[in-house]
Amino acid sequence: MTDLRIVFMGTPDFAVGILDALCESGYNIVGVITAPDRPAGRGRKLNQSAVKKYAEHHKLTVLQPTYLKDVGFLEHLKLLQANLQVVVAFRMLPKVVWQLPEYGTFNLHASLLPQYRGAAPINWAIMNGENKTGVTTFFIDEKIDTGAIILQYETEIRSDEDAGSLHDRLMVLGAQVVLKTIARINQGNFSTKAQQHPEDLKLAHKLERDTCRINWELPSQDIYNFIRGLSPYPAAWTILYTNGEQLSVKIYKAEVEETDHNLQPGQLIFDKKEMKVAVKGGFLNLLEIQVEGKKRMRTMDLLNGFAVAENAYFK
Repeated sequence: MTDLRIVFMGTPDFAVGILDALCESGYNIVGVITAPDRPAGRGRKLNQSAVKKYAEHHKLTVLQPTYLKDVGFLEHLKLLQANLQVVVAFRMLPKVVWQLPEYGTFNLHASLLPQYRGAAPINWAIMNGENKTGVTTFFIDEKIDTGAIILQYETEIRSDEDAGSLHDRLMVLGAQVVLKTIARINQGNFSTKAQQHPEDLKLAHKLERDTCRINWELPSQDIYNFIRGLSPYPAAWTILYTNGEQLSVKIYKAEVEETDHNLQPGQLIFDKKEMKVAVKGGFLNLLEIQVEGKKRMRTMDLLNGFAVAENAYFK
């Protein structure tokens, strides 16, 4: 057993769950590295990362480098005298950073590597209709998410699950796997496995606005997976054409109704209680949406006060 001095690196809520598990387990967190504060919102007020808020609340040392090769940052990092670095949902590290500690630097990734390397593994697994995913710890190397695997645990993706609920489940599972990984490293009782390079490799590219637009020409199940894979954030979106207007609409929750029809994909049918979109193989019944200029709400509530033209459609 060794007295571990851990530097933790991460930024979003997902990383907070793992940092909290380390603190609750009594590990010595000698420093936390997170993203710089960034202006956000209408007032462009500086916004702190979720990890920074947690770290400061627990009186942990916080560093927020703009450049990870900055001499001042590297000197400060060395002064922390960490012998292990744990990375969760951060950015790519230069070699001068990840090779620094005696016991190395490992990353927690929310997929079953090598599948879904990249920035948005939780979203893409659901969007692609996978029925299982998991978490992986691996030692960082020169490339993105390609290092030697330490531990890997899998879990089922439920057919009605969205990215938000899967995120929360993987955060809990990830915390358990990180704790087990640290224990094995501390005891010197671990082995690693090189990642394979399958022909059907699927990547988890960063989500851009255009990536999140719904293609109504796709089969119903594909659109359903697309919507739940982007819910609640950043949300699948489309354009509503109604009453001579074009309004952006985000769709958070829907259900598939398989049936035959002769309507064009994207055409709407609705009454005071529900709104359905014609798709190949049936309809998508929209349950929760957000029309431009309004809050997210149940579709039933929206229809009580929002006039939709009879010939309205999505595109």
